Amino acid sequence: MIKRMKEIYETLVQLISEGTPVALATIVRVRGSVPREVGTKMSVHSLGQHVGTVGGGCGEGEVIRAGLLAIHTGEAQRLEVDLTEDISMESLGVCGGIMEVFVEPFQ
Repeated sequence: MIKRMKEIYETLVQLISEGTPVALATIVRVRGSVPREVGTKMSVHSLGQHVGTVGGGCGEGEVIRAGLLAIHTGEAQRLEVDLTEDISMESLGVCGGIMEVFVEPFQ
């Protein structure tokens, strides 16, 4: 995990020094069963590329979209990612919990 965090911060510093907008997403609260723990981070590049993961699937897609929005508006936001989808759905990634993710832009 420390290696992944180092990679995320190195990418963040590199992109900022190049003048490339980037967002940093951090899981700040969890309830129930979720794929990652509090403190997990993921950087989102202005073209949608990312380093790290907050769990994959649709939830991660929501966080990437929130990162792109934060880059565009320049405003941080707190996002609730609901992973309690009905088990009868065709999703293979049902976890049963909720993650709160703080997304902050860096210009």
